[in-house]
Amino acid sequence: MNNELLDNVLLTYVFYVLVATIGISLYGVIFKPHLTKKIISITIFSDSINLLAIFIGYKLYSIPPELKGMSNINEVLNRTVDPLPQALVLTAIVIGLAVTLFLIFISLQLFRLHGTLDLRKIKELRE
Repeated sequence: MNNELLDNVLLTYVFYVLVATIGISLYGVIFKPHLTKKIISITIFSDSINLLAIFIGYKLYSIPPELKGMSNINEVLNRTVDPLPQALVLTAIVIGLAVTLFLIFISLQLFRLHGTLDLRKIKELRE
C-alpha cells in the first residue's frame, strides 16, 4: 500500500471518529438528565471541537512556520502549517477550563440546595 494512500485513509478515519465523538457528546448534553454527565459531555465536546480545529489546520509532511531558508512566499505557504488554529485552540482550552470550573461550582451549589444533581428531580422540587 502506498504511504500517501495510507495517510489519507488514516486521516479520513480520524475525521470520522472526531465527528462521531462530537455527535455522542451532543447526545449526552441534550438527553442525559444528570448534571455531572452533562458537564462531562460538554468537556468532551469542547475537546473534540479543539481537535477538529487542529485537524483542519494540519498539512501532511509540513514544517514549522519560519522564513529561514525559504526564498519565496509561495514556498512558505505551501510547506508550512497555519499557526492560527493552534493559537485559537490554546485560547479555547483556557476558556473551556474556566467554564467547566464555573459549571462545577454551580452544580455544587445545586447539590447543597436540593440534595441531588438529577435535573428531573430538581424540577419536581421547584414545582
